[in-house]
Amino acid sequence: MDMIDIAGAKPGDEVFVIYRNPHVPSVANIKAAEIVQHPKDPNSLALFINETFHVIEDDDALFATSESAQQAYEDHYFGFGEQ
Repeated sequence: MDMIDIAGAKPGDEVFVIYRNPHVPSVANIKAAEIVQHPKDPNSLALFINETFHVIEDDDALFATSESAQQAYEDHYFGFGEQ
């Protein structure tokens, strides 16, 4: 999978994430997001997704392509027991 190391990310980079619907926790989708300067901390980065800023956490999985995110999604949600 083509995951992005946040240490190498810069404002303006487009990334893809597996985004859980906060209103329906059992629903997740692949969404495009942009890495931006954090609006309240100029030394940090954030994700801009769905017209909202999200702090980037250490355990967030950011992907360079939608195909990589889709593969991770399928592996996680549907790949149980496959080797």
